[in-house]
Amino acid sequence: MSLPHKFIGVAVIWNDRGQILIDKRRQGGLMGGLWEFPGGKIEPGETVEECIKREIWEELGIEIQVGDRLMTIDHIYSQFAVTLTVHHCRHTNGEPQPLECDEVRWVTLDELDFYTFPEANFQIINALRNIVRG
Repeated sequence: MSLPHKFIGVAVIWNDRGQILIDKRRQGGLMGGLWEFPGGKIEPGETVEECIKREIWEELGIEIQVGDRLMTIDHIYSQFAVTLTVHHCRHTNGEPQPLECDEVRWVTLDELDFYTFPEANFQIINALRNIVRG
C-alpha cells in the first residue's frame, strides 16, 4: 500500500530587515506546536507560485511576491510522503496575522535554532544558511 502523497508549496518570506517569517502549527493538528515555513497544499490546476500566494493570504493575511525556487524536498513521514517546493518570497503588504496557526514571528536565520521544526524543514534551514554564508 502506498502512502498518501502531498504536494506542498512553501514560502521563505523575507522582510526588508533580512528576517524570515515562521508560524507555529495549531496544537491539535498534525505536527501541532512545531514551527514551520508557511505554505500549503497545491490545488489541482494551480502553479506552485499561485498556491504559495493564495496560502499565505489565507493563512497570514499578507501579500507577497514569489521569487526564485530555493529547492524541492521529498520526504517520507510514517503516515504520508510529501514533496515540498520551496520559494524565496518577499513580503510586500500587510501585517502577518495568525489566521490559521497559533503564532507568527519574524526571526533571523541564526534565531531559527531556537525553534522546533518538522523534520523536512531542516533541509530548508541548511540551504538558507549555505546561501547566506556562500
